[in-house]
Amino acid sequence: MITRRQILQLACCGGGLAMSPWGRLGFRTFGAMNAYAQSTTDYRALVCVFLFGGNDGNNLIVPLDASSYDAYSEIRGSLALASSSLLPVTAKTGSRPFGLHPKLINTQKLFSGGQAAVVSNVGTLLEPLTRAQYLAGSSSAYPENLFSHADQQLQWQTSFSGPNGTGWGGRVADKISSLNAPSTFPAFLSVSGNAMLGQGEDTTPATVIPGAPLNLTGFGTSPTDNARMLALQQLLTLDTGAALVQQASTNMQQGMSNSATLKQALSGAKALTTTFPTSALGSQLRQIAQIIQIRGELGMNRQIFFCSLGGFDTHSGQLNIQDTLLAELDAALAAFVTATQELGVENNVTTFTESDFSRTMQPNSNGGTDHAWGSHHLVTGGAVQGGDVYGKFPELALGGPNDAGTAGRWIPTTALDQYGATLASWFGVASGDLSYVFPNLANFPSANVGFLG
Repeated sequence: MITRRQILQLACCGGGLAMSPWGRLGFRTFGAMNAYAQSTTDYRALVCVFLFGGNDGNNLIVPLDASSYDAYSEIRGSLALASSSLLPVTAKTGSRPFGLHPKLINTQKLFSGGQAAVVSNVGTLLEPLTRAQYLAGSSSAYPENLFSHADQQLQWQTSFSGPNGTGWGGRVADKISSLNAPSTFPAFLSVSGNAMLGQGEDTTPATVIPGAPLNLTGFGTSPTDNARMLALQQLLTLDTGAALVQQASTNMQQGMSNSATLKQALSGAKALTTTFPTSALGSQLRQIAQIIQIRGELGMNRQIFFCSLGGFDTHSGQLNIQDTLLAELDAALAAFVTATQELGVENNVTTFTESDFSRTMQPNSNGGTDHAWGSHHLVTGGAVQGGDVYGKFPELALGGPNDAGTAGRWIPTTALDQYGATLASWFGVASGDLSYVFPNLANFPSANVGFLG
């Protein structure tokens, strides 16, 4: 028997752009494109790069002061990166020396040039949490199902501990919808499949498949094809009395309408001169840059994008795997920053990473690591107060004050809510609306980590 989700997926995947099956569905009529060709001097965009699998932040950035590096090297064992191989950077605050992963060559340049920052030990939290409180075992003090890929991927996208129907990016889009009026093109767009991050109470996210045609396949321009298309459109408007069929039809109408709008806008855009890597992430970020380029034609003043890179579940062979993945991340991010400069929106676009969780400081017996908690994240863009490491870096000690156990699972010292609220505030969400986006934010001493100007 075909399921409800399969019906909706079939409906939303007929063209290159589709509405998410999680959405509250309603057909949107778009005006003429020239009505959207307006000034977007107040434009801002957030770009989430989700590192699926749990990126090991312990090798993303390493403290290089003697005592900290010695502790790192002793605990990491075979996974320790030689200090001579790390790319040196100095945090503005406290002038503390750090080393970035050897493959983050472009990120080092961005960091030193003030266009990138690291936010340390970020994770899902309900309230500030100490080691003693965690070990006491109060389930209400920390999120559900820690160390679970599926649960933590959702929690990073929703900011809720348990099941919830909306993502924090969608709730952000709910609160800034008036800034995009009169355009009704989706404020949230994923180039990496459905993303719960973008589902709001009122916001319905859309997806684009990079490189895919922005129309239904199998339809040409012949009279026969035109007749078939007309018949399809008529079928989609029929009142069948079946709720699931009606929802699927409405969903498909939205996707077709949005695809047509996007295709028309892209058809008049100049080719970008920035060269992107041919990697999966490079293709995704190139597609995002192309859509940012036509923001005026779409009438968008605020946009949120989602892309991703997978493969970070490194239970074995971590050094080689992370070398490959971080090299891909570094090259793609660098190209994207260059593209924003080409488009004149370098100060208007902020890119940030998310991931399921970090990994244990202590390696396992297979040359890898196991699931952990708090991790370090990258933020890039012209508005970033770069060249610094934000938040409290964990004390690198097994069983120490930041360890949830004895393997180096760092209890976060910066909450996802604080990380996201900093991004949302820069994006234009009013301080009074932050509690709608991040209901647990009031539990923390600060709503802004300070990495955005």
